[in-house]
Amino acid sequence: MTTPSRKIGFIGLGIMGTPMAGHLIKGGHSLFVNTVGPVPADIAAAATVCASGKEVAQNADLIIIMVPDTPDVAAVLFGENGLAQGLSKGKVVVDMSSISPVETKEFAKKINALGCDYLDAPVSGGDVGAKNATLSIMVGGEQAVFDRIKPVFELMGKNITLVGGNGDGQTTKVANQIVVALTIGAVAEGLLFAAKAGADPAKVRQALMGGLATSRILDILGERMIKRNFDPGFRIALHQKDLNLALGAAKQLGLALPATSNAQQLFSACVSHGGVAWDHSAMVRALEKLSNFEIGQKPA
Repeated sequence: MTTPSRKIGFIGLGIMGTPMAGHLIKGGHSLFVNTVGPVPADIAAAATVCASGKEVAQNADLIIIMVPDTPDVAAVLFGENGLAQGLSKGKVVVDMSSISPVETKEFAKKINALGCDYLDAPVSGGDVGAKNATLSIMVGGEQAVFDRIKPVFELMGKNITLVGGNGDGQTTKVANQIVVALTIGAVAEGLLFAAKAGADPAKVRQALMGGLATSRILDILGERMIKRNFDPGFRIALHQKDLNLALGAAKQLGLALPATSNAQQLFSACVSHGGVAWDHSAMVRALEKLSNFEIGQKPA
């Protein structure tokens, strides 16, 4: 079934946002865009480029935000010439960034007070999922609003779940990032062990893909580790931001997350070696430094 064309605003055209916006254009929607830095040429040719978030909100009925961190979302929403200044009653704001669940609830209250609806809808799947429109989308908000916006989500993702109220989407994303970080570490240790023991890590990965150890991390990021392709993807700095949210919330909740803490330390070791912008699969480099051995190296 063809969905009616909508006027959609999109703020944040980075590694993830650019292909996501592209899918919306291909879906027949009119886009009004704003981003830090130049707008990618293919998006600029097919969308209306706006000078501010306020201008985006004035032109669009649904506005999507895809920026790096909590302060960035706050600035987009409530900063000078921000979205809030251009919103009118009945519009919908969807934050697809990965940010603080606590702050998200406050943002939602402020947008609701303007007579507008708010969904937090962070995603998982990385740049590959964004390009292939196969993202998992975890949504917090009202059921009726979710039902109206779901056809738009379906242009960008496959596994789309309303988890609960505002903030619950972001809580789910934090949980996702814990699982992803720990799985990256497990894949890295397994492949490093295999290589040091003299086995071909590429063939070991291929064998593991047919068993219980299989995962998207083993598939996509395991291949990156073997091929030494650490161009982002998903930058270590962003994953560190997400784990900081996890560890901060865990402290408030009285939870112990020792494996999460260890993953954060491995990311920090990568940063100390100049890897703040490496893909998060490069966690393996920290383990390689500890072992004085790299995947792909021949054991002595």
